[in-house]
Amino acid sequence: MISNSLIELDRRHLVHPVTAYREHEKRGATVLTSASGIHVQDSTGKRYLDGFAGLWCVNAGYGQQSIVDAAAKQMAELPYATGYFGFSNEPAILLASQLTELAPGTLNHVYFALGGSDSVDSAVRFTQYYCNAIGKPEKRHFISLEMGYHGSSTTGAGLTALPAFHAGFNVPLPNQHKIPSHYSYRNPVGEDPQAIIAASVQALRDKVTALGGPDHVAAFICEPVQGSGGVLVPPKGWLPAMQAACRELDILFIIDEVITGFGRIGPLFGSEVESLEPDLMTVAKGLTSGYAPMGAVFLSDRIYDTIADHAGKNAVGHGFTYSAHPVSAAVGLATLRLYTEGGLLESGQHAGARLMSRLAELAGHPLVGEVRGISMLAGIEVVASKETRELFAPDVAIGARLATASLDNGVIFRAFANGTIGLAPSLNYTPDDIDELVARVKKSLDDVLEQPEVRSALVS
Repeated sequence: MISNSLIELDRRHLVHPVTAYREHEKRGATVLTSASGIHVQDSTGKRYLDGFAGLWCVNAGYGQQSIVDAAAKQMAELPYATGYFGFSNEPAILLASQLTELAPGTLNHVYFALGGSDSVDSAVRFTQYYCNAIGKPEKRHFISLEMGYHGSSTTGAGLTALPAFHAGFNVPLPNQHKIPSHYSYRNPVGEDPQAIIAASVQALRDKVTALGGPDHVAAFICEPVQGSGGVLVPPKGWLPAMQAACRELDILFIIDEVITGFGRIGPLFGSEVESLEPDLMTVAKGLTSGYAPMGAVFLSDRIYDTIADHAGKNAVGHGFTYSAHPVSAAVGLATLRLYTEGGLLESGQHAGARLMSRLAELAGHPLVGEVRGISMLAGIEVVASKETRELFAPDVAIGARLATASLDNGVIFRAFANGTIGLAPSLNYTPDDIDELVARVKKSLDDVLEQPEVRSALVS
């Protein structure tokens, strides 16, 4: 009775993110009520293996008591402190200090936001301020990748290159531009890594030229792995090559680590995989393991010093009420301790190796075109034809079928509309947990394969 009441209230009043509202009203919500370890439970008592860490974010897993205790203690001592007017608070100071000690390059300055979208917005604003500060106000254009995701705020949604985030919202903005993704499984130049790298570098150069040259382009932004675009992993060497091109072109190189940060693809920061040194870097999600809202922008010494020197005695007019929130910062500190002192990073790396190994066994499944990923971030692209790589027609609704099958089998994964399965388990998965996750994913694929509508849509 309580469950039905909540579902009806949800239907009437709660607006959900990235949802077909009328379809959601028909279906009704799955109301989650509790979580522990790697499982969540709904209001009917059904238990699910969470293979997506909430929304790529609960990297530490559920029920970490040290994080809960840190939040409760801080809530009792100092539940809020503004960062305006020269005020600060101990958890935020310590978190900024510890993060910068671990960050790549000279990213020695941190601005705290509330999540990924406003971290990207903040990075854009800092970039624009920097370009004005160096006396190049015409450097206003931003370049991102097709199939990239950089949030759903007005600014971030324009940098994002996924149709659902543009439709009806009057974005991208006039100063936001795209170049093709490195997407190797469907790249026009083929799958050769060097060909893909060369094509991407040339596409960046060509786009800069088309926009009037480096004096008109502020920055290039990309993810170490394109998450919401379908877990698209660039060829080895792609990221350093794009960084080098940005340096040569005199445009800033911004790395968006909202998904890849905090052990998701192995090290604490994804930029470490290929020794990147971005000018700015955004993080969120795993920063607090989703236990409290928080994001951050890292600024290199050059960016920070230029902004600070230019402003002089004038305020830099960018800020949020909840920036450097003490409770979120305390949660961040406790989470960071679990990654480092608590051994979660190492645990996640071992689990990630097993995940990729076990997922490789699914490559022969009749529905699987490609298995891809790195450590605890993986994608399985479902196709109607393994030979031609043809996708299922939209009216088959393969993504919705996979999503339904996953819940029937007690596992949560991301079912993209085109049929790609996204996996992002928390770092506390054991080898047995990984095996169970892969088994449930396979069962979901098998169940969908047996559906007559899917069988008839296969292309031989």
